[in-house]
Amino acid sequence: MRVDLDVCIGCGFCVRDCPVEAVRLSSKKAVIDTGKCTNCKVCVRSCGEGAMIVEEHCPENALECTACPIRCWIQPGALGACHRYTQTEGCLERTTPLHSFEDVREIVGPEPRWEIMEPVITAIGSGTTYPCCKPAPHIVSDQRGDIDVVTVVTEVPLSYSSVIVKVDTDIGIGEEGAGIFIGKRQVGMVETEQYGSKMLHVGGVNRLTGEHGFAVARAITDIANRKPVKLKIENGSRITVQAGKPPVIDGTRVAKMRVGCGSAALGIFAPLFKEAADEVIVLDAHVTGLMSEHVAGSYAGARPTGVNLIFSQSTPGRYFGDHGEGWGGTSITDPVDIIESVDMNIGWAGMKILITETTGQNGAMFLVEESGIVRKIPLTGKAKEALEAIESSCEPSLVSAIYTAGSGGSARAGVTRFPIRLTQAVHAGKAHLTVGGSPVFVMPGGGISFMVDVERVKAGSFYWTPTPATICPVEYTMEKGEYERIGGHVAAMKPFNVVNISTRSGG
Repeated sequence: MRVDLDVCIGCGFCVRDCPVEAVRLSSKKAVIDTGKCTNCKVCVRSCGEGAMIVEEHCPENALECTACPIRCWIQPGALGACHRYTQTEGCLERTTPLHSFEDVREIVGPEPRWEIMEPVITAIGSGTTYPCCKPAPHIVSDQRGDIDVVTVVTEVPLSYSSVIVKVDTDIGIGEEGAGIFIGKRQVGMVETEQYGSKMLHVGGVNRLTGEHGFAVARAITDIANRKPVKLKIENGSRITVQAGKPPVIDGTRVAKMRVGCGSAALGIFAPLFKEAADEVIVLDAHVTGLMSEHVAGSYAGARPTGVNLIFSQSTPGRYFGDHGEGWGGTSITDPVDIIESVDMNIGWAGMKILITETTGQNGAMFLVEESGIVRKIPLTGKAKEALEAIESSCEPSLVSAIYTAGSGGSARAGVTRFPIRLTQAVHAGKAHLTVGGSPVFVMPGGGISFMVDVERVKAGSFYWTPTPATICPVEYTMEKGEYERIGGHVAAMKPFNVVNISTRSGG
C-alpha cells in the first residue's frame, strides 16, 4: 500500500483499523511500514478520502497466504492480517501449534459424573416452591450403581426469562432492532442474523414487568410449548412461528434454508457452475458471489469475464449485498439489475451468465452480445442441473426456539439453605441442571442462567402466571453426599420407590 499525501487528511482511521499496526501518523499524515503491510486493504476500506493506493505486485520477499480470501502478502518475520500465519525461513507457518485434547483438558473442565446426568424424576407436574423458605415439592433419592443420587424438582416462576427464536430463511423480515408485536403490544425485538437464519428475541424481564407483560408471558409460553404464534415485525413482515415447523412469512410457507452465503455456494458448486456458464452470480443479502473473481472459480478454471456488479466488493469474488424482498433476500427483483456493466475488453460476445440464489429455487440465464448488452435466454440443461444440485443440498426451513432464563430465588432456596453453594455446585459440575429431563447449557459467570431447546422438552410443560412470569420445570441432580454438603433439605427427601409417579405415556 502507498499513501497519497495530497489526499490524506490525517483522520487516523487507517491507524485505528490496521490489523497488523502497519500504519502510523507522522506530521498529520498516514505513513505505512512496508515491512509489516500485508496488502489486506483494511485501510482502503477505512479511508473515507480515497488516500490509499493499492500496490499491484507482491513484494519480492513476501509470500502470498491462501488460507482465506484476503490473500495477504506476508513478509519475513511479519504476521498476516489474522495473526494466524507468519513467514519463517521462506515458509508460512501457523503461529499456534496444533493442540491435542490433553492440551486443553484443564480449560475445558470435567464433565459431571454419568450417575447425575439424568434426573431421577422430572419437574413436569411437580408443583411449585412457594414461599421460598420451604423445601422444593419433591426431593427424591435413588441408587445408581454404588452411588446414592438425589434429584430436587420444582416448577419455578421465572421473571428473568425469554425465548430466542431462530427462523431459517434468507427472506428479509425487518430491520435489526425492530420491534416484534402481537396485535399492538410489543413482545420482543429482531436481533442480528445467523447463518441463513433470522433471530428473534421474545420476552425478557423488562418486557415481562412492563405494560404488556401478560402478552409477553403468553408469547414466551406458547412458543416454548411449540404452539403457532402470529407476530408482526415493525415496518416489516407478518410471520407465524412454531418450533419444529416451517415459518410462514407474509402468508407464504418458506420451504428451503439457504445452503450458505453466495461465496459459500461458489465454493461448493464451482465445478458445476463452470460447466453451466462462463460466469455465475449467486445473489445473497450478505455476500453475493462472482465466480470469475472468486478463488473457487479460479480453482475450477473460470476465466475473467469483465462483469462488474453494483454491490461493493469485500474481497475478490465476494460482494456485500443489501436487504430487500428480491432474490436471495436482496433488493434485486430483476436479476439482471445486479450487473452494472460488462467490460468487453475482457468479456466476449456469446458469453453466458447464470444468476441464481443460495437456495437454487430461482435462476436465470443471459447472453452477452457484441455491444456488451446482456440479453435473457432460456436456462440450459447444465444450468438446470446446477440449480437442482443447490436446491437438493438445502435443508428444509424450520423454526426453532431456545428458552433462556435465570434460576434464582425460590428455585434455589427450595433446594438448599445455602443458595450460593448450589450455584457453585452447578458451575463445578457437581450438580446437574435439567429442564423437563432435557440437558441445558449453563452460561458461565454469576448465577444460574441456562438455555434449553424447547423441542427437547415435553410440549405443554411451560406455563405462565399473572405475576407476570413464565413457569419452567427445573431439576437439580447430584450425589447424596454433595446434597448434604450444600445444606440441602435432607429431612424432606424421599426414596424413589415411594413417590407417586405417573406411568402414562406422553411425547
